[in-house]
Amino acid sequence: GKAIVIQADVSQYQQAMGLIKQTVEHFDRLDIMVNNAGMEIHSPFVDVTEEQFDRVISVDLKGAFFCAQAAAHEMIKRKIPGRIINISSVHEDLPMPQNVPYCCAKGGMRMLMRTICLELAPYNITVNNIGPGAVDTPIDADVKADPEKMAALLREIPLHRMGQPEEVGKLALYLASDAASYVTGATYFIDGGLMRSTGGL
Repeated sequence: GKAIVIQADVSQYQQAMGLIKQTVEHFDRLDIMVNNAGMEIHSPFVDVTEEQFDRVISVDLKGAFFCAQAAAHEMIKRKIPGRIINISSVHEDLPMPQNVPYCCAKGGMRMLMRTICLELAPYNITVNNIGPGAVDTPIDADVKADPEKMAALLREIPLHRMGQPEEVGKLALYLASDAASYVTGATYFIDGGLMRSTGGL
C-alpha cells in the first residue's frame, strides 16, 4: 500500500479542510474517514476555564464534525459508498467527574453520528462510532503512573485489564470493510465490560 503523512490541527477549520483536500489530491478519492484526534483536560467543573473548554470541544467535536463533512462532500461528489468512523469513548454515555468538557464533546459526537447517518444513508455512506474504554495509550499515562488510580480502574473493568490499540483498530477495520455495509448509526463499545459495572470512574 501507499501512505502519505500530513500534519494538521483539526481544531483549526482551514487545516482540517486541507487535510481532506491534500488526501484527495494525492489519491484522487476518499473511501474511509476515521476521526481519531482527541484530548482531555481534567478539572473540577467549577474550575474549567473558557480556554480549556474551547480547546477540548474544538479538537474532539468540532474537528470530527468538519472532517466528516469534508469527507462526505468528496464521497458524494464521486458517488463512493464511503465509511465515516468516529473514535468516540465510553464517555459519550458514561459520566466522568472532573472531565466535563471531554464528556460533552463525546456526547456531542454520539448525536453527530446518529444524525448524519440519516442524512448520508441515501448516498450509501455509513457512519458509526467506536467507544473505547480504558485503552493503553498516552491519554491514560497519568492513570498508569499512579498505582492507586490504576488499581481502582482495573477494579471497575470486568476483564481486569486495559485494552490495546490494536484491538480498537481491528474493530475499525471491520466497520470500514464490506462486511459492515449494513451497519450504520451505531456505537460499538470496546471496554472490557466497563460500561456494565462502573461506579462512574
